[in-house]
Amino acid sequence: MTVAATRAAPVATPVPVSRAYRFELVKIVSQWRVRLLVLACWIAPAVFVAAVGEQSTLPTDTLFGRWMHATGWAGPLVILGFSGTWALPLLTSVIAGDVFASEDRLGTWRHLLVAVRSPRRIFAAKALASLTVIVLMVAGLALSSTLGGLAAVGGHPLTGLDGHTLTPSDAAGKVLLAWVCVLAPTLALAAIGLLGSVALGRSPMGLLLPVLAALTMQLAQLLTLPVAVRLALPGYAFIAWNGLFTDPAQLSPLLIGIAVSLVWAVSATALAHHLFVRRDFTNPRYDGIGRRALTRAALPLAGLLTATAVVVGATTTASGSGIEQEKVQRSVATAFAHLYRVQTARLHRPDVTEARLGATAACTKGDVRAGATGPGNDWRCVVSWRLPGVATTGQAVYQLDVHADGRYVADGDGPKEVNGYFLVRTSTGDAPNPLWQFDANVDLLSATPKG
Repeated sequence: MTVAATRAAPVATPVPVSRAYRFELVKIVSQWRVRLLVLACWIAPAVFVAAVGEQSTLPTDTLFGRWMHATGWAGPLVILGFSGTWALPLLTSVIAGDVFASEDRLGTWRHLLVAVRSPRRIFAAKALASLTVIVLMVAGLALSSTLGGLAAVGGHPLTGLDGHTLTPSDAAGKVLLAWVCVLAPTLALAAIGLLGSVALGRSPMGLLLPVLAALTMQLAQLLTLPVAVRLALPGYAFIAWNGLFTDPAQLSPLLIGIAVSLVWAVSATALAHHLFVRRDFTNPRYDGIGRRALTRAALPLAGLLTATAVVVGATTTASGSGIEQEKVQRSVATAFAHLYRVQTARLHRPDVTEARLGATAACTKGDVRAGATGPGNDWRCVVSWRLPGVATTGQAVYQLDVHADGRYVADGDGPKEVNGYFLVRTSTGDAPNPLWQFDANVDLLSATPKG
């Protein structure tokens, strides 16, 4: 009997993720709009910061904008505030929001599946490639703005949000840490972009989803929401980095914001992966899950928001808006004491410590004199202090515009010799008056002082 030799048919093995990742990375960076965005991220911030350093006016309506002539470390913080509001949502939309939808528009899914032979590895490669490009852009924004600021102004000490002075080395470390912290909410927006790109197919709504999500969260931050709901939004970490620049640092809101952002990033990515691997790639007319996106994508994220708000509310001291009279008074008095020492140094007067100054503040909100709460531009504070060897008590008045996120602007309202004018006369000429107007922050999660 003749036995025919048989050979086992070769088994098609999937392409390694590393090869698929390199392929996807090349596809992304080969797009002209992506190249332009990368180039803009690495050049535009330096040009902007250097140009502002040469101007006579400053963007005082932005956080740290009033210090851009004083130190180069203010520049990257101004860019960081702008990036969290506009640049990073746009970048995540262009990269993560289009990484899957582009294959739908071009009709190349079947070719890609034949080449890679694993939907899971395709998803991993695309997610990692988009993440790499996004991180490259964030690094460009941070490095470019820092180099531009240092080149234009120099690495001088930076004034923090409570008026205390940070040495150049401390400022450098906290600027770097602030940029690292915003990676977490950026990842959350990128994950939302991946989910939209998978769920909505070639629909332009998938591309716009991160921008719409970021805009919605920004509008929510303007409302008088409970602190627990505010911190449960993944975009809160775009704001909470402000707490790094107080002494002591307001870390609780920042850490909660980072944790919430990472939970959203993991959850949205896992949901996008689940929808992607269950997709029917044999249907050439597939165009996303359409109306089912509401139940299969939107509702799980709404449930996640509810769950995180409940957890934050149950595990923190958060209550109400978090803006209370005692907190505002303590913040204003602390910032005034720090900045008074800065003014004293500029006027070449004998130094006095914050403890000996003993600054206190009495604040009211409109007609409410006791138990005032909530944001508004009708806060008024009278700051009192005592100088060693001087019998009379000094007083200064400030009008406050307190935002819902805890940040406020204190505008000096006299006397003229202390805070009523934007310049002070020194032995070497006029200099900016640090007590005329300043930014500061109320810790929404801090405990209200007793008594």
